[in-house]
Amino acid sequence: MQFPEWLSAWRDYDFQLFTLGSATFTVSSLAKVTVFLIALFWVAGALRSWLIRRALTRTHLDEGTRQALGSMLRYLVLIVGFMLILQNAGVNLTALSVVAGALGVGVGFGLQNVFSNFVSGVIIMVERPIKVGDRVEMATIEGTVRDIGARRTTIVTHDNIAILVPNQKFITDQVTNLVYAEAPIRLRVAVHVAFGSDPVQVENIMMEAARSHPEVLKDPGPEVLRPTLAAGSLHFELCVWHAARGPVRRHLTSELNRLIDERVRAAGIQYAA
Repeated sequence: MQFPEWLSAWRDYDFQLFTLGSATFTVSSLAKVTVFLIALFWVAGALRSWLIRRALTRTHLDEGTRQALGSMLRYLVLIVGFMLILQNAGVNLTALSVVAGALGVGVGFGLQNVFSNFVSGVIIMVERPIKVGDRVEMATIEGTVRDIGARRTTIVTHDNIAILVPNQKFITDQVTNLVYAEAPIRLRVAVHVAFGSDPVQVENIMMEAARSHPEVLKDPGPEVLRPTLAAGSLHFELCVWHAARGPVRRHLTSELNRLIDERVRAAGIQYAA
């Protein structure tokens, strides 16, 4: 087939699909826009990776900040690129303002949660209440922040299970960030023994168990408190300090309970009923 014949045959298939404003989209123009959009997403992702892994690795910024800056660059490239592609296709963006206003009503109802999570993600990246690598607790979830996306944040639990949490939860719900201050944090372990036990002996046992654990800090050191008074039992509370990015708190609690239990049983002390 000669080239002119092939071109003529292609034009037969290049029919009009739809009109958007003053722009008419045909099969070829729609294919061109699709290719440009695919290229745009690839370029935006490549720029984000380059900024995080190359450009910012020589700075003193932590990983969470690099991830946030990379994500913001990606969104900026996508927005600007999308507008340029529409203009190149002949779409008058000012004419879309009326359509955008009409869609705003539908967005307010149907996509309210989507936009709320997106805005919350931007707030998280700017204010940085949590960062990649932080250890957080919220409701029944406890784990390490692995990724902060546009609509959701990925938390990996201590069981290596990835949980996708909507960004809105980090703005509206109570979130405990264990490493926010980058300072030692305190753990409390309660022990209840039978009334009549020697309180000094119990306190010494608990202090000995705390000092024997390598993850318990010497400064500030551990201490034993008597939080409540009860008629039929003695209540003690062991307070220890550990590094914020150190042991998993439930693991440290379990190990301290085991060390205390070994010494309590060896001393013949009975637990409260």
